[in-house]
Amino acid sequence: MKFKSMEVSVKAGPDDELEEGIFTAYASVFGNMDSYGDVVVKGAFEDTLREWESSGNTMPLLYSHRMDDPDYNIGSILEAKEDDHGLWVKGKLDLDSPKGAQCYRLLKGRRLNQLSYAYDVTEGGPAQKDGEHFYELRGIKAYEVSLTPIGANQETEVLAVKAATEALHGRSLKWDGAVDSLRAARQALDDIIAANETADVNEDTEAESNEASGEADAKSEEPEAAKGEEREWKPSVDFLSAQLEIL
Repeated sequence: MKFKSMEVSVKAGPDDELEEGIFTAYASVFGNMDSYGDVVVKGAFEDTLREWESSGNTMPLLYSHRMDDPDYNIGSILEAKEDDHGLWVKGKLDLDSPKGAQCYRLLKGRRLNQLSYAYDVTEGGPAQKDGEHFYELRGIKAYEVSLTPIGANQETEVLAVKAATEALHGRSLKWDGAVDSLRAARQALDDIIAANETADVNEDTEAESNEASGEADAKSEEPEAAKGEEREWKPSVDFLSAQLEIL
């Protein structure tokens, strides 16, 4: 599963005859290369929109892709369709939810201006236009739409919400706690590598000393089991890579 974020700009709500908590926006735009080098083409969402409609379920509106906590399920996508510009959505914030109401206030206060969605690529490939290389997304399976502080594509706009606002700049997204977890994992791996490097230096020094005193040959003839010493386990590069993959 991947995430793609877009900058949005807020216009008006009641003046556009929208109910409280309702907003309309483009969750994706066509033909524009985002900061990841991807270009979404018209028709990419057709299959996933049909799947959502036939399922009878409602695509959730989340805050920053927080799927692990129901408190961050802050609303729903009432309507979604493709037009010549991109993927147009009509969303409704759950104003009975504290976080939903807070996000609505953030939208109105011009403190929240990004839209994002979680997706898998069902069809895509390298493409080129006017000498510029990019990855073309021709089929997308969408799982949710999120309001998020910063985004990757700078051409998405919220068409209507309660108050007027202008677009800001930004890119990418963070999953709460992910950066801290990765830093801790990196530190743990650094400690293991440093410990093993120290052990290697000690072993080399001991081997040189033994060779100088003539003890190295005697030790090499001694059976491993007779040494009575427990060999220190050192994780291999493959093991460390596997641990990092799990983290």
